[in-house]
Amino acid sequence: MDPQAQKILQQVRDDHQSGAAQLAVQTLASLCQWLDAKEVGAGELNDVLTGLHAARPSMVPLGNAISRCRQGLEASTDTTPVSAHARPVIRQVLQQLQSAQTQTAKHATELVSPGAVLMTHSNSSQVFSLFRRLSEQRQSFSVICTQSSPGNEGFALARQLDDLGIGVTLITDAQLGLFMAQADMVVCGCDTWLSDGAFVNKSGTYLMALAARAQAKPCWVLADTFKDSSATSQTVVLEEMPRSELGAPAGQHITVRNVYFETIPTHLLSGRVSEAGVFSFPAGPLR
Repeated sequence: MDPQAQKILQQVRDDHQSGAAQLAVQTLASLCQWLDAKEVGAGELNDVLTGLHAARPSMVPLGNAISRCRQGLEASTDTTPVSAHARPVIRQVLQQLQSAQTQTAKHATELVSPGAVLMTHSNSSQVFSLFRRLSEQRQSFSVICTQSSPGNEGFALARQLDDLGIGVTLITDAQLGLFMAQADMVVCGCDTWLSDGAFVNKSGTYLMALAARAQAKPCWVLADTFKDSSATSQTVVLEEMPRSELGAPAGQHITVRNVYFETIPTHLLSGRVSEAGVFSFPAGPLR
C-alpha cells in the first residue's frame, strides 16, 4: 500500500471529530484525489477499500459507501490499472452521499418553527446542514449545544454557528437536563441505524433523549439511508477510544473507560428524518 493510501486509512482511524456522514464524504473525496494522482492497480484498490470498510465499525456510512463503490467496480486481476474506471464510480457514490445529506436537511426544515430553540449533542454534519439551510432561508432560530466531551466536538459546532451569525448557548454535557426546559425541540445525528429499533450515536445522546422524553420535548434524529445497518444492539461494535484522552488519575483500583458511542432506543424519539422524508414513531406516514 503506497504512502498516500496509508495516509487516507490512518486519517480515518484517527479522526474522532467528524460525524459519520462527514467522515464518509471526506474519505471518498480523498480516494478520488489518490486515483487522480496515480495509476492504481485493482489489487491495491481492493486492499484500501477493505481496510477502510473495517476501519470505523461504529460509523456505518463509510462502510455502506465502500460497499456501493465495490458494486460499481468490475472484477479485475490484481495488476490491472483501474484508476480511470474507479474514479467515476467513487465520485457517483460521493454525490449520492451529499445528495442524501442535502435532502435530509431539506425535509428536516419542515419540523422547525420560526424562533425555535434547538438542542443538539456532538457535531453531526447532517444536523449542521439543517442549521445552515435554516440560516440560508433567513429563518430565526437558536441552538443549545453540548461540549460533547471528551472530544469536545461541540466547540467546533459552536464556532461554525457563530460564523453563520446564529445564537448558540454552549453547555457542558452534565447540564443537558437543566437546559432542556429552554429547548423547543431536540435534533441529533446518527452514526448507525440498527435493525432492531435502536441507533448508535455519540455517548451522551441517550441522556439527551431521556431528558427530552421526561420534559415532553420532541426529539428527532437525522439519519439518511447510508446509516442503515443489519447489526443489532447486541452485535454492533461500539468503539472505545484511548483512556489517556480523559486525563483520569491512575490507581490500583481505578478502571477508566472511554466508550465513544452508545445505542439509543427509538421509542424515545419523535421520529426519523432521512432523504426519503419524515417518519414518526410509532410508525407513521411518510410526509
